[in-house]
Amino acid sequence: MNLLSRRSVLAIAAVVDVALHSRSAPVAAKALAARHKLPPRHLETLLQGLVHAKILKGVRGPRGGYELARERRRITVGEIVRTAMSLSTADPDDLGANSLLLERVIDPTVKKAGESFLANLDAITVENMCETAEQAHVLDDEKTSGDFAI
Repeated sequence: MNLLSRRSVLAIAAVVDVALHSRSAPVAAKALAARHKLPPRHLETLLQGLVHAKILKGVRGPRGGYELARERRRITVGEIVRTAMSLSTADPDDLGANSLLLERVIDPTVKKAGESFLANLDAITVENMCETAEQAHVLDDEKTSGDFAI
């Protein structure tokens, strides 16, 4: 069971992807979208939010794209998730009337659990994720997958 929204998972994937692929040049949004089988416009709002949060840095120009704004070890998964959550268009407080049970028991309990979950994500850095991807030979598998055109 995944407790994170699709947007949060995509944000983590985008940042780790940029960390893995931007060593020699910035990662184009088009290339990023292609690797994750998404339309480029689908990622653009998310990428701009990550730039605004100073997790990614946008590079303009014909060879532009995205690169990390800070070292991999200084960006946590919790920070990425919080940024993605802040970009959500739904207002979690706009659910209508609250009952006493929701207000005094359910909401505080769920909030406390969520804070604990995010604290655990704060212990994971982009560096950790990149090391795991390298151990899993993700980049090697991308090269041999044959998803390219000449």
